[in-house]
Amino acid sequence: MLSGARRDPAALSRLLLTLVALALLWPGIHLSELDLGVLFDGQNAATMRSFLDGFWPPAHDHEFLALLADATLQTLAIATAGMALALLLALPAALLVSRALSLSALPRGGLPVWWARLLRWPVRALLIFLRSVPEIVWALLFVRAVGLGPTAGVLAIAITYSGMLGKVYAEIFESVDQRPAHALMLAGAGRLGAFGYGILPNAAAELLSYTVYRWECAIRASVVMGFVGAGGLGQQIDLSIRMFAGGEVVSILLTFLALVLLADQLSRLLRARLR
Repeated sequence: MLSGARRDPAALSRLLLTLVALALLWPGIHLSELDLGVLFDGQNAATMRSFLDGFWPPAHDHEFLALLADATLQTLAIATAGMALALLLALPAALLVSRALSLSALPRGGLPVWWARLLRWPVRALLIFLRSVPEIVWALLFVRAVGLGPTAGVLAIAITYSGMLGKVYAEIFESVDQRPAHALMLAGAGRLGAFGYGILPNAAAELLSYTVYRWECAIRASVVMGFVGAGGLGQQIDLSIRMFAGGEVVSILLTFLALVLLADQLSRLLRARLR
């Protein structure tokens, strides 16, 4: 009796779900043609070892460090400018998509619920379209349109991240307590006033944390887009790889690691100040 009482009643269902997940995972592994055995092949290991031998020591001559500093600043500028443009579209779109400030949710009524949903769907469809295309694809298109350089990377980040930020911002607005905003609107306040005093104070920490995280993702994306000619660290690392300059590649990777650590510490600092 005691062992039966201690048995988890959900153990059988969890075991079945685990087996179903493994059964679904196996075809995916087969379709991806994953072969871990190549990592232990002697010839491949020797090739990888000889390749990694050229990565040390990291390049540190003055001429290269000057190029590295310029590429790092360009990468930060691409990510920051792209995020700034994305916010200009994401914030208004999130306010339109979110149900937190919908007049149809108020006790006094307003637009019918179905009409309010009909008005939100075009904006929601726009956000879906913007984030459905990867930023690397947008970068390829803009490189053809505006030429090589950081402009293509900025526009690619702005378009893709506006869709991501708009979706998540709307969900954050709906996840916080909406009663203060509804009370303000019932008292005669406008939507922007209800948002500024009823929604934003409760959502500020989460909004800031996600925004800084997306800025960190934008830094990584700008590096990737550099491989298609969008400038920054990505373009520099592509040139170093083509010239088989392993030391330069390591220096760029270490710089990239420092940028991610900087973004992480910035997020911690800003969240601590909002508590």
